[in-house]
Formats: sequence, structure tokens, C-alpha cells
Amino acid sequence: MKTILAKTILTKNKYPHYWFGNDYNINLYRGCHHGCIYCDSRSECYQNDDFDTVKVKKDALIILQKELAKKRNKGVVGIGAMSDSYNLFENEMEITRGTLKLLKDYHFGVSLETKSDLVTRDIDLFLDIQRYNDVIIKLSITTVDDQLSQIIEPHAPVSSLRFQALKKLSDAGIYTGILIHPILPFITDTEENIKAIVKRAHENGAKFIHAYFGVTLRDRQRDYFYQNLEYNFPGLKDKYMKRYGQHYQCFSKNRNHLEYIFKKECQKYGILYKMEDIIQAYKTKQTKTEQLSLF
Repeated sequence: MKTILAKTILTKNKYPHYWFGNDYNINLYRGCHHGCIYCDSRSECYQNDDFDTVKVKKDALIILQKELAKKRNKGVVGIGAMSDSYNLFENEMEITRGTLKLLKDYHFGVSLETKSDLVTRDIDLFLDIQRYNDVIIKLSITTVDDQLSQIIEPHAPVSSLRFQALKKLSDAGIYTGILIHPILPFITDTEENIKAIVKRAHENGAKFIHAYFGVTLRDRQRDYFYQNLEYNFPGLKDKYMKRYGQHYQCFSKNRNHLEYIFKKECQKYGILYKMEDIIQAYKTKQTKTEQLSLF
């Protein structure tokens, strides 16, 4: 792990209605140790040349406290979009936990995504935060097969541990669901996998599931992905190159069928899957605050 300098921690979201209604974004760490073979954050545009090395931002909590104190709009803060905030070092450093304490103290909401079951450590803070503002937690789960998850997400907790975390969060009364991002062509894009994820999500209390029926690939992210395909799935790289070439969005050839199955299964279990419905369902505190301010 390295320490890097940072001038700012909190950034205003230009498109608050696009990704789970996040009003602000925070990336507490740079880089990630989970080693997911498909991670878009490896792309050159993010200017993170040593992505597998986790970097902590010096005085992050001090900077964040000053920034939160200046904000009049107590919106929802997104955490974990670029690098998982529950990394190998978080259990000791507690930068993410310290951030949640600040969000609680300043009455901000939180929208957090992770692949780590360490998220359950902070249930007490999520419950404190949702007394004043909105909370949504997203567990990223791409397969129900633990062995496969160890191949495509080698250093992240296996899928079964993430399902267990989902249940603990949901049982505690926290609005929790799943991200199926990405669905990997020729690997996880099967009807059986989609049905199994939705069923397990329902059994463990998921209120929503959001899915992307393909994977994005560009520059060095694509190179890293192809290297791992060559090692773990011999011959699959050639299939990708033939079908997708240099395309950024690489949708499953079964996309339409899988979307139909996914929606049908979600409807069967009463699970939300449209972004606008998910946002409307969890953003209850802010809606009430906005209505009160009008009167």
C-alpha cells in the first residue's frame, strides 16, 4: 500500500439521476487488490498506472470533514465506484468506517457498492445514517459459482460470502441489493446463472438487482482481460476478438433472451430492476425533506 496526496475527496455528481441517485461521489482509495479480470478502472482514462497497488489518500478524513461542513445540500454520497472501499487494508485502517461516521455526523446519505463481506462490520453506522438520510448498499455478484468467482475475481470474497453479507444487511433493515455487472460473454451469460443469482438474491433479502448484459473493454483493460482469458479459458480470447474486435461495449449474444429471463424472474420474486424504480424506492428521506422545504 502507498500513501498519495489529495486536494479534494468529495466531488459533485454531474448526473445525479443516472447512477442510483448519487448526489456526490467519493473514492477513498486508489487502486484495488481484488484483481477482477474485467475491471474497467484499469482503463487509461483513469490515469491509475499501478492499479493493483492500493493507495490511501493522505489526511483523507480531515479533508472530507472540511468539505462536508461546507455543503448545504445533505445529499447521498456514492462510495466505491472506482475502487472497492473494503479492501485488504480497510479492516485495520478504517478509512471507510471513518467516512461513514462523518456522513452520519453531517447527516449525509450513502450509496455504497462492494464485493466484500467486510461491509457488514459497519451495519451500526448504516442504521445511524438512515435515521436522517437515505442508505443503499449494493453487493456486486456476477456468478453463484464460488470456484468461478475465484477465477474472475481472484482476491475478492467468494460469491457465497457476499450472499451471506446481503442477508445480514437486509435482516438489519438496510436497503440492499445486487449488481450483476458485468455479465461476461461465453462465461457467465447463461440462463442458469441469471436464474440462480436472482433466486439466491431473493432468498437472502435483496430488494433490487441491476444488471448489465455484457462487459466493457478498452485499451489496457482489454489487454489485462485477454491475458487472463488466455490463462484461465484457453481459446476464448480468439472468440472475443472475432466477435467484438475493438468495440467498447461487448454485449452477450444472448442479451435479449437473458434480459427477458432476468425481468421475468425479478417480477416473480417482487425484486426491482429498473434504475428509476430503485432510486424512488430507497430515496425516501430526501424526498420528505424536499417536500417540507417547499412548505
